[in-house]
Amino acid sequence: MARRRSRIKVLRVKEACHFCKSGKIPSYEDVSSLRKFLSDRNKILSRARSGVCSKHQRDLSKSIKHARHLALLPFTPH
Repeated sequence: MARRRSRIKVLRVKEACHFCKSGKIPSYEDVSSLRKFLSDRNKILSRARSGVCSKHQRDLSKSIKHARHLALLPFTPH
């Protein structure tokens, strides 16, 4: 007989979105705050890792891409 392992589910408390708390909207001009949502390889962090809600994640990714196009943020790490 094979034993079934019981898994304990751990509920993680969702933190409030950074932009919902502050009342700001992600903007391509605010490069310092956009850098917080990039990995060390300059990839955009997912919602699960950044803790941003879906509405602001869409705005955030557009802002990062806009800032990259205007050469405010790099596409690749140096």
